[in-house]
Amino acid sequence: MNSEHPQVSTALQTGDELGLKHLALIMDGNGRWAEAQGEARSAGHARGAEVVREVVRRAHELGLEYLTLFAFSTLNFGRPSEEVQALMELLKAYLSAELPELIERKIRLKVIGELEFLPRELREQIAEVERLTRREGPVMTLTLAVSYDGRRDVVRATRHLVQLARRGELLPADVGEDTLIGALSTAETPEVDLLIRTSGERRLSGFLPLEACYAELIFLEKPWPDFTPRDLDEALAAFAQRQRRFGLTDAQLAQSLAHPELSSSPS
Repeated sequence: MNSEHPQVSTALQTGDELGLKHLALIMDGNGRWAEAQGEARSAGHARGAEVVREVVRRAHELGLEYLTLFAFSTLNFGRPSEEVQALMELLKAYLSAELPELIERKIRLKVIGELEFLPRELREQIAEVERLTRREGPVMTLTLAVSYDGRRDVVRATRHLVQLARRGELLPADVGEDTLIGALSTAETPEVDLLIRTSGERRLSGFLPLEACYAELIFLEKPWPDFTPRDLDEALAAFAQRQRRFGLTDAQLAQSLAHPELSSSPS
């Protein structure tokens, strides 16, 4: 992590203490990491899956309620067919291997994206894992964005609202931010508080464009296969140093923190 980030305290705050409910991660750099090692790109994806396991465990330990991972973009279908096939097989293997631990840790799994583009067997497996991990009051909700593009999700949500309006079930005056966000595939999760992207790229690449519009952003140079739980701890320590104003002045923010009962929650 960059040297500007603070050292991790031995008493690292939990997500609740930080005011961090929803963490999102763009897991970038698997293929480039493998090529740098002189290995096939699939080896990077396999190592990346191991890192996912480690990060999910650490996020669970820290009490984060929502963790969303960008696993596969719709644009990734343009990669070589053998790499796409390897990714599909890796996802199947991950779901099978992690299911017992997800159930044990009371982690609910959700998968968002245009799943109709996935192989039928994988779609059925996703539906089964979602069913088996669905529960009231999960400790954490883990969302995998697979075959996902945020702009396409906004278009899909907008078409849904238009259909409601055509049937007379929705008036134009009733459409607001909450209406649109409520029609997205992420409707059951709160807005993103912190978004981390690995591998040196400094863009969101269509990931959660509305949900992350007020998120704090951290970009790391290291590729995803080199990401560790300590990197996550450092990112949360950096988040703790950020001052989230939501359009307020410093004086207004200080007053709202001192007297939260006098101010409404920022949107």
